[in-house]
Amino acid sequence: MSNTTELKLGQKLNEGKTKQIFELVDEPGHVLVQSKDQITAGNAVRKDQMEGKAAIANKTTSSVFKLLQDAGFKTAFVRQHSDTAFVASRCEMIPIEWVCRRIATGSFLKRNPGVKEGYRFSPLKMEMFFKDDANNDPQWSEEQLLAAGFELAGLTIGRCEVDIMSKSTVAIFEVLEKAWGTQDCTLVDMKIEFGVNVTTKEIVLADVIDNDSWRLWPAGDRSQQKDKQVYRDLKEVTPEAMQMVKRNFEWVAERVKLLLESQAKGRVVVLMGSTSDVAHCEKIRKACGSYGIPCHLRVTSAHKGPDETLRIKAEYEGDGVPTIFVAVAGRSNGLGPVMSGNTAYPVINCPPVTPDWGAQDIWSSLRMPSGLGCSTVLSPEAAAQFAAQILGLNDHLVWARLRASMLNTWVSLKQADKKLQECSL
Repeated sequence: MSNTTELKLGQKLNEGKTKQIFELVDEPGHVLVQSKDQITAGNAVRKDQMEGKAAIANKTTSSVFKLLQDAGFKTAFVRQHSDTAFVASRCEMIPIEWVCRRIATGSFLKRNPGVKEGYRFSPLKMEMFFKDDANNDPQWSEEQLLAAGFELAGLTIGRCEVDIMSKSTVAIFEVLEKAWGTQDCTLVDMKIEFGVNVTTKEIVLADVIDNDSWRLWPAGDRSQQKDKQVYRDLKEVTPEAMQMVKRNFEWVAERVKLLLESQAKGRVVVLMGSTSDVAHCEKIRKACGSYGIPCHLRVTSAHKGPDETLRIKAEYEGDGVPTIFVAVAGRSNGLGPVMSGNTAYPVINCPPVTPDWGAQDIWSSLRMPSGLGCSTVLSPEAAAQFAAQILGLNDHLVWARLRASMLNTWVSLKQADKKLQECSL
């Protein structure tokens, strides 16, 4: 990992309890986020030095942001620069902590007497807190946030922006919750912050996400908690206690790296009746690539060479890789039904419909004999999405890309509506 001295640092833009932010002279629009070895609790009422914390926090944040960015979320993260620092897009921060909860614990119980610890929120419970150390970060309502009328980097934080942050918080939590589930670890709750990118004027996930940002309970057991709550709960800060806290932080940093790896890598195999269907199949392969799914194209005809079709099927069934077959056949579709009748793997029909006989040909994909379970999706992009939804049940990285795509579609519609309303006014 490179050293921070290789970057030409400008003025210090901000310093918090656990990090410093520096302007980068040779990278306009970028900043260096430098972590510190300090650990705090209760708005720094308790604070201690923990040797190595900066490197642990930076490793955790960089891995989390890489996971989210690869999935398609808009973040300020650019790259990890050193063991203790990363480069980010310069943002004007929105002074709100967005808190998302799956399980009731901590301060929520104090503010909501009568709710038992362990109560599970479905849907997720959303809260927001105004960043104001002097007043212990008071809880705010959406109405208060809207009334504040914050203007940052030329963007006024109104209804559209609040809704985008709210929706994004839920989506980000769900992706990280599913990712931690692969390590048999429950993401109990989490806090995040957003900023306005000074260059693009977009709202992006910013600040950091490290072991100060969440509660993590391995196997859903609070007694095994690995997050900063362990430090908060210390009756007395001793060298031995701090070593235990550090081990927990190191455990999280190592596990976070595993979240970047797929636990059940699947694939899509597209079977086409002839090479005249290649263009249609390439659209499926391209869409699969957007979800990080390998896609193989094969040519075979269930009418003219059923033995070869079944041989290809057996080739992909024999290596234990989760596989979805997509049958692309015009005119009379024999591929889909033959495959469905001879494999327990999912089969999707995606016939290339033509303007002349398409209305008649489609029935060979829709009306199946009893005992066959292949579905039919006409759009090649939608067929790839359906395959991704199946594989995403057991692959958190594919699921993350699907979830981010849903969010980005929603955000684009929200922004389009806002722009149209502004034009109308």
